[in-house]
Amino acid sequence: MGRTRSHADMMLHRLLTVCLAMMAGVAVADTDTARLEGVLAAQPPDVQARYPARRPAEKLAFFGVAPGATVIEAFPGDGWYTRILAAYLGPDGRLVGADYALDMYPRFGFFTLGQVQARENWVNEWVDGAAGWQGPEDALLSAFVFGAMPETLHGAADTVLFIRALHNLARFEADGGYLTAALQDAHAALKPGGILGVVQHRAPDDWPDGSAGGAQGYLKQDWLIQRLEKAGFEFVDASDVNLNENDQPAADDIVWRLPPTLFTSREDPELRAELEAVGESSRMTLKFRKPE
Repeated sequence: MGRTRSHADMMLHRLLTVCLAMMAGVAVADTDTARLEGVLAAQPPDVQARYPARRPAEKLAFFGVAPGATVIEAFPGDGWYTRILAAYLGPDGRLVGADYALDMYPRFGFFTLGQVQARENWVNEWVDGAAGWQGPEDALLSAFVFGAMPETLHGAADTVLFIRALHNLARFEADGGYLTAALQDAHAALKPGGILGVVQHRAPDDWPDGSAGGAQGYLKQDWLIQRLEKAGFEFVDASDVNLNENDQPAADDIVWRLPPTLFTSREDPELRAELEAVGESSRMTLKFRKPE
């Protein structure tokens, strides 16, 4: 009796999860909800503290990321999503980091020559650096630099994720075609029918185009959809999972004024409290497909 009731409870929980996800526009067909919940619950407290703002479970379900898949993560940074993805994809999966082109870094204006030179070996260092945290059941890791993707990745990826990574590529597009090169790599890497997932700071529709070019961290949703369609992707759906109506930036505001960076209020406790109350940026969450 107890075993039957437990099984029924699990089936009901799964059914409710699927129904709620469908109502929210989330694709769950390939997502192992229980496994993902377990991975998220195992993360350290400082990572879990970001869940209310980042909502990784909802986003990865929306993109249909599945255990055993091959996923490319653009500009993985300090590895917040990397560690979640590596554990969730599991030993049959593959996680590939993709960094900005080396010659893009001097264009930021704040990297020293030594810091730029240190990134020359990023592909190896990113993989080697995982040794300190990677578990025996985590996905296989590898890496490349946009504009120099190895041929072995052509047609190999199930999903490519650009999580808060497109604004810098757009910002320097006119200088070196960096956005074009990254999207070409993403398109070439995806299998036919593969998914490209985007999470990006969202500029208000009425912003002047000059403010929404990426330098301030924000891009316009309509512009980004058109740009990705031009690169050969089909727009599938948009989710409101990361919209924050409290984020109403002026045309001269930078996204890094908000948590967690709080760049403009480090010496102003009153302004800091005001920006902390706004919360993290309002973000578009967009799903695209490579045509079959």
